[in-house]
Amino acid sequence: MPLDEWISTADQALRTLTGGAHAGRAQPTAQEGELTPQERRLSGALLRVDHVGEVCAQALYQAQALTARAPHLRAHMQRAAADEVDHLAWTERRLQQLGARTSLLNPLWYAGAFGIGLVAGLAGDRWSLGFVVETERQVEQHLASHLDRLPGADAPSRAIVEQMKADEAQHAAAAQASGAAALPAPVKLAMRLAARVMTRTAHYV
Repeated sequence: MPLDEWISTADQALRTLTGGAHAGRAQPTAQEGELTPQERRLSGALLRVDHVGEVCAQALYQAQALTARAPHLRAHMQRAAADEVDHLAWTERRLQQLGARTSLLNPLWYAGAFGIGLVAGLAGDRWSLGFVVETERQVEQHLASHLDRLPGADAPSRAIVEQMKADEAQHAAAAQASGAAALPAPVKLAMRLAARVMTRTAHYV
C-alpha cells in the first residue's frame, strides 16, 4: 500500500478524533421547539451514540479503502466516507448546540472499527461490500429507532437523523449493486451484538 495512502488515512483519523471534520453539505435544519432539560439530555445521549457511529464509519471505510483490490471499489469506499464526514460534522455540531459532549471512548471505538474494516477488506472485495451492506442496513434500523425516541420538539436533531438514514440506505444499495456477497448469519449476529454493546455504552460514556 502506498505510503501516501497511509498518511492520508492517519490524517483523517486525527480529524475524526479531534473534531476537525468539515461537512461538504449544509447541515439539515428545522425549527427547534421548547425542550425540557430531560428531553435535551435524551437528545444529547442519542446524538452521542449517532456520532460514535460516524466515528466508526470513518474507521471502517478508511480501512476498507486501504485494502480494496479494485480501484472502483476503493473509489466507492472513499465516496461513502465523504458522506460520513458530513454526518460526523453534523452530529458533532448538534451535540454542541444541545450542550452535550462526544463519547470519551472515541479513540477506542475508532481503533476497533478500523481493525474490523481491515479484516473485512482483506477477506476480499465481495465480502467487503457485503460487510458494507449489512453495516448500513443495521445502522439504518438503528437510526429509525432513534427517530422514534427523539423528543418531538427536537426537530433539528430529527432532520439530521432523517438525512443520515437516507444516505445510509443509498450506501447499502450502491454496495449491493456493486456485487456484494451475502454475509453468513453468525457474522450478522456478531455484528449486531457488537453494535449493541457500543450503543449502550456510548449512551452514557
